[in-house]
Parts: sequence; C-alpha cells; structure tokens
Amino acid sequence: MQKVVSIEGMKCPHCAQAVEKALGALAGVESVSVKLEAKEALVTGDNLDEQTLTETVTKAGYTVLAVK
Repeated sequence: MQKVVSIEGMKCPHCAQAVEKALGALAGVESVSVKLEAKEALVTGDNLDEQTLTETVTKAGYTVLAVK
C-alpha cells in the first residue's frame, strides 16, 4: 500500500529529513521518500492509517494538506 502525504511548511533538507524520520518510525512503514520541492512524502507499507500519518507529520511541526 502507498500513500502520498501533501505537506505544508517544509522549507529545507532538514525539514524533509525530520518528516522522513518521523514517518519512518511508524509501525508498518516500509519506506518513506520525501520530495521537498513537491512538498510531499510517499509512504509505503502495511496498514497505513491516514489519521496516524497526519498526526505524525503534525507532531513533527508541519501541516498536512491531504493524504491520497
């Protein structure tokens, strides 16, 4: 399963790293690829819950615009 998380507030590579680390720590996540320019994260894994993904990004200090 793959989810694309649109994220507002990432401005530098450190921001992208912070989001990648936070999402990568979730149970069931196999991989995370953050595209800073596109302002999105591609998350691959099992049982990816949109609410959990949103809460995790929010706790890292960023705003989720959408999860597809």
